[in-house]
Amino acid sequence: MEIKASLNQLRMSPRKVRLVADVVRGMKTDKALDQLRFGNKKAALPLLKLVESAIANAVNNYDLDKDNLYIKSIMINEGATLKRWTPKAQGRATTVRKRSCHLHLVLAEVKDSGKNTAKNVKIEAPVKLEDLVKASDGPNPKKLKAVKKIVKESEEVTAEIVDPRMEGRHGHAKIEGGSSKGFAGKIFRRKSG
Repeated sequence: MEIKASLNQLRMSPRKVRLVADVVRGMKTDKALDQLRFGNKKAALPLLKLVESAIANAVNNYDLDKDNLYIKSIMINEGATLKRWTPKAQGRATTVRKRSCHLHLVLAEVKDSGKNTAKNVKIEAPVKLEDLVKASDGPNPKKLKAVKKIVKESEEVTAEIVDPRMEGRHGHAKIEGGSSKGFAGKIFRRKSG
């Protein structure tokens, strides 16, 4: 039984991710998880999450034992490359290639358990809203009054829309905290010599 998991568009160079992937390729999952948890590479964390995801797929979808799994294959393919620019001497600019990669992981069983199909999860039939309304005795009058009161308050709030842009004289906005000195206050300043 093979279990697959993949991670697309990881913003790391495939060459750097392959360094970590080569370490865990062919390992049992528990040893691979230990290697990835305590690895000193930045690429170890996304690989750790991918292996944990594949193990969760195996346990939840196929009802397999997580101690009976190993990493059969792990492929790191090149993804899209973002091209950015960096300034150089004498007015030049050179490209910086920000590479990404796609990770494809396949887990397999050490000892074959004979399980080949995913376990069937029984999905409950959808419940129609009409049935829920019919099942209830009817609307509660106390709740209806509370809802009507809330709706009425919200309508009152929305009815009082004030446009502050046209409040001042000649359509100019009022300056908050401004003083009304009058004509003399405009001509004769406080600190003029």
